[in-house]
Amino acid sequence: MEIGLVGKPNVGKSTFFAAATLLDVQIANYPFTTIEANVGVSYVITEHPCRELGCRPNPQNYEYRDGKALIPIKVIDVAGLVPGAHEGRGLGNKFLDDLRMASALIHVVDATGKTDEEGNPVEHHDPVKDIEFLEKEIEHWIYGILRNNWEKFAKRVRLQRLKLAQAIADQLTGIGVTEEDAFEAIHRLGLKDDPTGWSDEDLFAFVRELRKINKPIIIAANKADAVADAQIERLIRKGKSRGYIVVPTSAAAELTLRKAAKAGFIDYVPGSSDFRILKPLSGRQEKALQLIKERVLERFGSTGVQEVINRATFELLNLVPVYPVEDEHKLTDGFGNVLPHVYLMKKGSTPRDLAFKVHTDLGRTFLYAVNAKTHRRIGEDYELEFNDIIRIVATAR
Repeated sequence: MEIGLVGKPNVGKSTFFAAATLLDVQIANYPFTTIEANVGVSYVITEHPCRELGCRPNPQNYEYRDGKALIPIKVIDVAGLVPGAHEGRGLGNKFLDDLRMASALIHVVDATGKTDEEGNPVEHHDPVKDIEFLEKEIEHWIYGILRNNWEKFAKRVRLQRLKLAQAIADQLTGIGVTEEDAFEAIHRLGLKDDPTGWSDEDLFAFVRELRKINKPIIIAANKADAVADAQIERLIRKGKSRGYIVVPTSAAAELTLRKAAKAGFIDYVPGSSDFRILKPLSGRQEKALQLIKERVLERFGSTGVQEVINRATFELLNLVPVYPVEDEHKLTDGFGNVLPHVYLMKKGSTPRDLAFKVHTDLGRTFLYAVNAKTHRRIGEDYELEFNDIIRIVATAR
């Protein structure tokens, strides 16, 4: 799974990326610091089943710490976006190309309003406008791909009696659009199956709905510690009115805490509301950490960085962690490892879907599954739930 990190220049996007991945990236106060996309690994963090079951896992494709599962995901920090990107302004074409296969987007916004739409320093800019312009750029980009050859495409769909959703998915396969995505957008709007009857307004409405499905966006209201409560509340309210989750964030605070933890000065788990000092600090270090505690952690409950990643995964993408095992009593694989693997599955997925995720042959030979928590047999119509532990039973190959 890949999450795209987007936003105009100079809003702290590269700082957010560095905080989320602990990769060294170029961070500076001028537009287009990021020219080439930075790709790194971050983690979705959630309660581990062993906390409830009293076991000790042997993780193979994730990490375990203090009763929590740290599940790796790919994060891509792309070049800064400016209005007109879909027409090639700034690094527009590269920006959009880098986002092609992202499952969801984290839009980093300067909550202080101290950067204009081009990313240049100013005294007053409404961050709500930044929320609006990103969605417009992506929608015009997708619209341009479809509109370029729409009349010929629509006639071919009608004459050859093609499935419209599949034909559109074939047109947009390069940006990760599936037949299910296209079908859902068509269904939501009640559009006709014959695209020759679609107006330009219909096509753009379809693109807007498709963007919400295929490239959902969450807002990281960065530099929130330098903003009054009323401004943050307005940004959250305005974002919510447009269907967005808005999370107050301080990427700089998270980066400081993560670096201090890596150096062994503090014990800190990303997403926590506090940290524990492990060894003596200089006066300057102690003061910096105390300010983070007072101005960020006590005020917002966390730095917001981990919350953004978690909510993008669990709320925007509707994914749930599921643990496959071979022995439902010992919760082990064939080598005796306890809960060694976890997979992020779409809500509504079934045990057969999980079987295919583990191995294609396992999916093809699937018979039934066993819920290791209840020890009950479940069929392929069962919908997987958060932190399910599943044994898959298949025919012998």
